[in-house]
Amino acid sequence: MADSTIEWTDATWNPVAGCTVVTAGCTNCYAMRMAARLSAMGIEKYKGLTRKSGKRHVWTGKLRCDEKALEIPRGWWKPRFVFVNSMSDLFHEEVPAGFIKKVWRVMAETPQHTYQILTKRPQRMAEVTLQLRQLPNVWLGTSVEDDRVLDRIDALRRVRAPVRFISFEPLLGSVATADLTGIHWVIVGGESGPRARPMSPSWVHEIEAMCKSAGIQFFFKQWGGTNKKRAGRLLNGRTADGMPTVSPAA
Repeated sequence: MADSTIEWTDATWNPVAGCTVVTAGCTNCYAMRMAARLSAMGIEKYKGLTRKSGKRHVWTGKLRCDEKALEIPRGWWKPRFVFVNSMSDLFHEEVPAGFIKKVWRVMAETPQHTYQILTKRPQRMAEVTLQLRQLPNVWLGTSVEDDRVLDRIDALRRVRAPVRFISFEPLLGSVATADLTGIHWVIVGGESGPRARPMSPSWVHEIEAMCKSAGIQFFFKQWGGTNKKRAGRLLNGRTADGMPTVSPAA
């Protein structure tokens, strides 16, 4: 676990490490760079999860389920928002359903925390969570980078959760045709890092207008770019920090 600088959460918890690239949103994944760095620091959990490809590191496809990490949230007494698996995808095909059940048990037994789980595999999320108890402190979401993966939102609508959310980050194209029915929260952000692809302000304004019209909480995370701090996160001269305050009915 680590306290997080991600604007919409307080801490990260990584019971799984490692992943695979599935679509364009994964190309410059920050977790690949971070995993390579942690491996170079001698942290065994991340050894062999990435390989060098040209001037960058990419996932090898290996995953590790970390049984010891399961116990971490039990030691946090102060309530916090917890981003689950910032370094992986809990619903990756190689993560056993039995291990996901263990993660669920920990979240159920630590109700003081609010857990935020993002996946690029919402179809599996919908299938696996049918066998699990819906928890009031677990928010479930999917990442959508452009209109080529809008079907992920349809899959997310099948998920039983008090809060269903979408992270349009990195936003790589217009998603003006997205159907946000049944969605409670939306995050938008541009890609950051040395190979960051640009995000058009018009794409952001489209999403903001859609959320306003539908009464959906809207959170603008960052403009991104090669220097995300300089680019900042002001939208129309202000910050947009909308978050669900009470879990809506599923």
